[in-house]
Amino acid sequence: MKSKILTCITAITLFAALAVRVRLAAEEHKQDPVRYTVIDLGTLGGTYSLAGGLSNSGWVEGRTTLSGGSLRPFLWRNGKMMNLGTLGGLNSDAAYRPNDRGDAAGGSENGTVDPYAENYCGYDTDYICLPFFWSNSLKMMTPLPTLGGNNGWAAGVNDSDEVAGNAENTTKDPSCVAPEVFQFKPVIWEKGEVHKLPTFPGDPDGQAYAINSSGQITGYSGNCVKAFHALLWQNGSAINLGNLGGVENNEGVDINDQGQVTGQSDLKDDKTGHAFLWQYGRMKDLGTLPGDYGSDGDGINDEGQVVGGSWNEAQTVESAIIWHNGVMTDLNTLIPPHSPLYLVEATGTINDQGWIAGIATQISTGHMHAFLLIPTTELWPLSESERVALPENVRNLLQQRHGSGHRIAGRFMGPQ
Repeated sequence: MKSKILTCITAITLFAALAVRVRLAAEEHKQDPVRYTVIDLGTLGGTYSLAGGLSNSGWVEGRTTLSGGSLRPFLWRNGKMMNLGTLGGLNSDAAYRPNDRGDAAGGSENGTVDPYAENYCGYDTDYICLPFFWSNSLKMMTPLPTLGGNNGWAAGVNDSDEVAGNAENTTKDPSCVAPEVFQFKPVIWEKGEVHKLPTFPGDPDGQAYAINSSGQITGYSGNCVKAFHALLWQNGSAINLGNLGGVENNEGVDINDQGQVTGQSDLKDDKTGHAFLWQYGRMKDLGTLPGDYGSDGDGINDEGQVVGGSWNEAQTVESAIIWHNGVMTDLNTLIPPHSPLYLVEATGTINDQGWIAGIATQISTGHMHAFLLIPTTELWPLSESERVALPENVRNLLQQRHGSGHRIAGRFMGPQ
């Protein structure tokens, strides 16, 4: 009997000691968050680049200016940036997640004048803007069909080469503000064929942004100028993700393979929006960095980590953020001190290895460059990063972006 009691006491003592070690390890882990090395992805000769997507295999997709000022989509991997070209026009770009083979999508001018001069790509030219698919194995850009209209835009690509995006039809939309004229519908392209996705009842327009390996898609529907409903498409149906109290600007921006969605939703007064995480049928407000006014979620990985940006009320300051397990952190506090880059927003998502891509300001020049963060085992003392007042050109871009959302990808923080 005594031996059984001693055995029980010993087991309890060992269990308690193990529990203490696990708790201390967890506390130590909380005290030492992941640090990141920073890579400036550069440009193709101009002064601007933005990372818009990141695959698990390390392909970064985005846009950059050339030395003459025109815009090009790029793929970056292992220190090399590749120019994807155009469909015949002056400008093109891409700003969403590529797949693991480096296949990508976006929008390009084709060199043909749009008879309605809608400026669909957002480059302030009169050319038609066509959605495209980039085959990385063939090194070829191919136009994708619309719904009968002149213009469209392609966004995220999954490993089955299914592409999410939007396409114009030929129905004039009275909710549009000049120069836009026609309805644009959320679509998916499969094997080069376009298929219209349903919108929320009563919404004439919509945009599909991201598609996961199961074919689930997220985006929004609304009218020509407002994103009323954040949506998840699956099995041919559109599911309304709800909102954080506001009705004017709600959009799902990225989806992981678990079906979790992140994006931005307006608060009750529709004056600002917050990043959200949608899972199990509910939308969670992820808040902002302390003292900030607005935030958005640009990317989510299979661990449920969300990245994006958080900004002050005047939109003179913004910081790239990561949200995980209920905590939002300024990524500038997790990179080496005295970095030449200030991380503005994690526009390029986060992959399952924890790599993060986005856009930063070069502190010495004020130029905006794409960045890539890679987790490191190195540790250095953490300190509060002093937030950087953004140059006027960057502030103008951010005010435009946060005022109009992501809705036409070509107007998503383009160069100025």
